[in-house]
Amino acid sequence: MTTADTIELLPTLPSLNIQETKTFYAGQLGFTNVVYERDDFLILRRDNLEIHFWLTTEKHLCENSSVYFRGGPIAALHEEFRKLGLPEDGKSEPRLTPLAKRPWDMEEFYIHDPHGNLLKFGRIPL
Repeated sequence: MTTADTIELLPTLPSLNIQETKTFYAGQLGFTNVVYERDDFLILRRDNLEIHFWLTTEKHLCENSSVYFRGGPIAALHEEFRKLGLPEDGKSEPRLTPLAKRPWDMEEFYIHDPHGNLLKFGRIPL
């Protein structure tokens, strides 16, 4: 299969402040490859994960946006994020939830970014 035969899904999330978003995702989540950056748009990569961000002044958009990443080394990724110091409890952003098996038979953890976007990471339990 060639690149022309592949369709990629690239989440595009709102950001209240592009520089704050870049600092959090690069410093806390390892999205250190800046693919594109303008005052109102940002593209970051980490390995084969890519996230796009667009600038908004509407906080409720961030608080109602999410993306789901499925598969891969979820437990190791959770441990990496935990060691980086993301808060694991409380209601403030950013925060990291525990890795847990959900009623729908998926192992998952969630990250709320500083602006309220929800990142969900999951896999079918081994």
